Amino acid sequence: MRRTRFTLALPTTPPFTVGDGAILFTLAGLMYLATRLAFHAPTVITGPTISLEPSALPWYALLSVGRMSAAYALSLLFSLSYGYIAARRHNAEKVLMPLLDVLQSVPILSFLPVVLLGLSVFLSANIAAELAAVVLIFTSQAWNMTFSVYQSIKTIPGELREAAAIFRLSPWLRFRLLEVPFAATGIIWNSMVSWAGGWFFLMAAEMFTVGSRDFRIPGLGSYLQTAANAGDIHAVLLGVATLILVIVTIDQLLWRPLLVWAQRFNLETVGGSHTSVSWFHTLLSRSWLVKLWLERVWWPFIERLDIRLTHPTDPVAAPLESVSSNKLSGRSRLLWGVFAVVVSWGSYRAAELLTVLEIGDWLAVATGLGATFLRVCAALLIALLWTIPVGVMIGTRPKLAAMLLPIAQIAASVPATALFPIVLLSLLHLPGGLDVAAVLLMLLGTQWYLLFNVIAGASTIPQDLRDTTALLRLSNIQRWRTLYLPVLFPYIVTGAITAGGGAWNASIVAEAVVFGGETHHTTGIGAVIAQATANGNYALLLAATLAMVVTAVLINRLFWLRLYRLAEDRYHLD
Repeated sequence: MRRTRFTLALPTTPPFTVGDGAILFTLAGLMYLATRLAFHAPTVITGPTISLEPSALPWYALLSVGRMSAAYALSLLFSLSYGYIAARRHNAEKVLMPLLDVLQSVPILSFLPVVLLGLSVFLSANIAAELAAVVLIFTSQAWNMTFSVYQSIKTIPGELREAAAIFRLSPWLRFRLLEVPFAATGIIWNSMVSWAGGWFFLMAAEMFTVGSRDFRIPGLGSYLQTAANAGDIHAVLLGVATLILVIVTIDQLLWRPLLVWAQRFNLETVGGSHTSVSWFHTLLSRSWLVKLWLERVWWPFIERLDIRLTHPTDPVAAPLESVSSNKLSGRSRLLWGVFAVVVSWGSYRAAELLTVLEIGDWLAVATGLGATFLRVCAALLIALLWTIPVGVMIGTRPKLAAMLLPIAQIAASVPATALFPIVLLSLLHLPGGLDVAAVLLMLLGTQWYLLFNVIAGASTIPQDLRDTTALLRLSNIQRWRTLYLPVLFPYIVTGAITAGGGAWNASIVAEAVVFGGETHHTTGIGAVIAQATANGNYALLLAATLAMVVTAVLINRLFWLRLYRLAEDRYHLD
């Protein structure tokens, strides 16, 4: 590993480009089109009754896990393809990474009302709500996984790239044998936090109201939200207990075995002092049926896939910088032209819609942005202060990880929105109660992106480098400066970018809360969006959403993405 001082010589990055403006115009146009469709939605939509009986919880849990699984499958497919193309194709990277930056900054909860109403024009309310729920959970899972895939491929050590070139691996074999294995640890850890993010938004995804239209669907999220609205603390605790049971089951049967399996891909020249263990992984590795399935089904399938996707005429996988995208065909240019015309018309009409807003509305948006920005900064600062040392401690001590990871998984996956009513009751009557509670909810919803990325980075530190620092008798400060922080730097930046986007999204549910039939709100852009949604004020909703997106993109572009470029250039294992 290159031994460097931990300095912040930030590369220059344009804060806002023409492409960013085009993306924002596209978002504005699409939101306007969805708004026009929303006007034709049924005036009254009534969702099914959500039972608070304990006997309903197993079925509700099964429904919620099904939605989470569907969203995760889409997220994994999207992350692998999008992250790979962005990392491998230099021309595509110039478009895809700014687009990803904007997408992860978009507050999906502000788009959800018009998307639901637009879908209800063509589909039944129940199907529209199911699709919207999967999309909302997808947006809470996909972005951090995509950033992780992109970051991993961009920071593959040079000697591994050279080995792939020497063995003349085709693009497919390079992807399967080098890039996916190198990214595996980061993907698994970010998958865990993605599920945690999905649970966080589950309550909003399964129970959403727009005026007199009720888009609730049965599930754990709607059960918890119904219990919170009724002020039934017993039902809330029962729902949380069921959720914890589901989380522990998934952790033991899926994530722990995957983490043990992924240890084979760590960059080690000497054996580690400890390795993670999983009783279910051990059980599977000794199973005769699993062995038979691998020998008769899985490996023959992989071999056929390798033959099908690898041809003698395939070029050897080129270096990252030399791969370029093909020029657009005539048909593609025509389609893009039609799309540009439609978006331009939608953007023009969206601008007309914004002209109906008064000075007071714009002042509310500006004041809300300032207040929410301070809360986001406070939440990120608190998260950074504790997640970095704790993440290193867990990631470098497998025995300690075996004890603490299940606790971290449960804490990360229990949606803060489910416990928020209890917290709100204790803080509401204190000075600045909801302001403090809003920061706490943002923190509970976003700190896990940082923690799990730090754990992923710490777990990839080769044992020989740790042994070297011990032999050199480096002090703790020197060890952090020369080993931990340089190796963790790309993972911290990845976690901070996604945590920041998550904090802005969480403001919508943190700054306006309904409990016991009463609505409590504080100053913030999230509260503005929530109130505009409840009142059907689409002009204010559009203005607040675009203002939040622009602010989040500027912060990422002026600060976080510059650190991302620094991580690519200087801080990786080589």
